[in-house]
Amino acid sequence: MPRHIQLNSSGKLRHLLSMEGVPKKIILEILKRANDFLSFDGEILIKRSKLLVGKTIFNIFFENSTRTSTTFEIAARRLSADVINFNVNTSSAAKGETLLDTINNLAAMQADMFVVRHSKSGASVQIAKHINKVAPHIHVMNAGDGSHAHPTQALLDMFTIQHFKGDFANLRVAIIGDIAHSRVARSNIHALSILGAPDIRVIGPNTLLPSNLSDLGVHGYNDINSGLTDVDVVIVLRLQNERMSTTTLPSADEYFKYYGLTQKRLEHAKPDVIVLHPGPMNRGVEIDSKVSDGPQSVILTQVTFGIAIRMAVMDTLNNCQK
Repeated sequence: MPRHIQLNSSGKLRHLLSMEGVPKKIILEILKRANDFLSFDGEILIKRSKLLVGKTIFNIFFENSTRTSTTFEIAARRLSADVINFNVNTSSAAKGETLLDTINNLAAMQADMFVVRHSKSGASVQIAKHINKVAPHIHVMNAGDGSHAHPTQALLDMFTIQHFKGDFANLRVAIIGDIAHSRVARSNIHALSILGAPDIRVIGPNTLLPSNLSDLGVHGYNDINSGLTDVDVVIVLRLQNERMSTTTLPSADEYFKYYGLTQKRLEHAKPDVIVLHPGPMNRGVEIDSKVSDGPQSVILTQVTFGIAIRMAVMDTLNNCQK
């Protein structure tokens, strides 16, 4: 992705569309800023701020969401912004209005930021290019577009890993599941690479692994036990059934038999391994409940950290012109 779409002429973040092209310095600044919005007084608490008073943020979700849409809304409200949740199903988009016509109308409503989720890969890039021409003051945040990217999920995962593991320089990270169709996998691989993680592994059957593993700089494993050996971090992904054009697996039970993360399989990893999952989670398919609810799981912490990360991204974009 061309850097100029996401960065302004001064090299500051203008839109967040993908982890590709985002400099390491900006990623680390966002992680540091997210930490400023948290307090750790016996429990993790999200602070309140007046940084976005008078700003209007539109949440525009063309796909279903629980964690992402809700944490974006909470993040904006914690920063004192006005939030408009755009209901696609009851909008003119359901009557045939084009994506860019919808964007033009929302831009005319004095918007300052768009949070966009769409089933089409590249939709957020298309919107950002259009916005740069018609309403350059508006910032676009990609909340997931098809199989392309989910940058704030990657950032909150990086923040979670940093919180529990510190530096990325010596980490072994394994991503298990449907890598080929996952925007989370793609964004996490880019983020981990930028931050210097030396050993990134993807685990799954060949039908769920992308063909360009060497281009991505990752190691592919078909055997889950081998892939998990001595890893520090495990990121578990669900099967993206809605993005599969053909049947690539015999059944959910068959998948769990060979690739479900169980406590026994987790024993191949380091004793202090942490387990992440972006949600929604399918227990008994990609992960066993004893793992998801166990002491090595940081899945719910991820959700909380997602609020702080999205606050940090909004604050960073708001400071783009300063």
